[in-house]
Amino acid sequence: MLLRVVPLAVLILGLIGFWWFGLDRYLTFSALRDNREMLRAWVETEGLWAGAAFAVVYAFAAAISIPGAALFTVSSGFLFGQIWGAVFAIIGATLGATLVFLAARTALGEPLRARAGPTLKRMEAGFKKDAFNYLLVLRLVPVFPFWLVNLVAAFLNVRLGTYVLATVIGIIPAAVIYAGVGNGLGMIFDEGATPDLHAIFRAEILFPLLGLAALALSPVVFRHFTAGR
Repeated sequence: MLLRVVPLAVLILGLIGFWWFGLDRYLTFSALRDNREMLRAWVETEGLWAGAAFAVVYAFAAAISIPGAALFTVSSGFLFGQIWGAVFAIIGATLGATLVFLAARTALGEPLRARAGPTLKRMEAGFKKDAFNYLLVLRLVPVFPFWLVNLVAAFLNVRLGTYVLATVIGIIPAAVIYAGVGNGLGMIFDEGATPDLHAIFRAEILFPLLGLAALALSPVVFRHFTAGR
């Protein structure tokens, strides 16, 4: 039992260490602005290796559930451009989400299911039946915290392949949007302005995302109504 808890304990200790050493002071636009020349020189020197290193850092941040995924994705667009920035952000976010999913499922999934009442068991059965569609909606709509979706999927025993595929597809739209913001970040810095991370909540962006979410849920709704006939 103790070994099952170790992966999750490591992630929790990583989160505590992050705040203990004050690393959050580097997760600001001012820190990115002050170090942009050094960072861009690093990217030009290292090329693809810089992107791989960024994805690893992003994965670590996502795994220990550091708030600020949008800032990481904007930074990726700033350093690597919109397309490659989105690619590295998607890789990092998916790897980190998968790590915390596996850690939580290993440490807490089985004990919770063993003690679960009939309500939770019915919820698990319903969620697993259409897990891909539900997860896709939770990833597409940006109102649900990234870390919470990771834990919910782990507790409800979603299959790993389903979880990874829904995560990759679901985070693509937001990653492209935020990386696009980051791609123009240099100009924003030069103007002395601050990027708008709430751009994704503008009607012209949010409504299409909600439309995609509704489309993802349509098979679930269809099965629900046809099952009763």
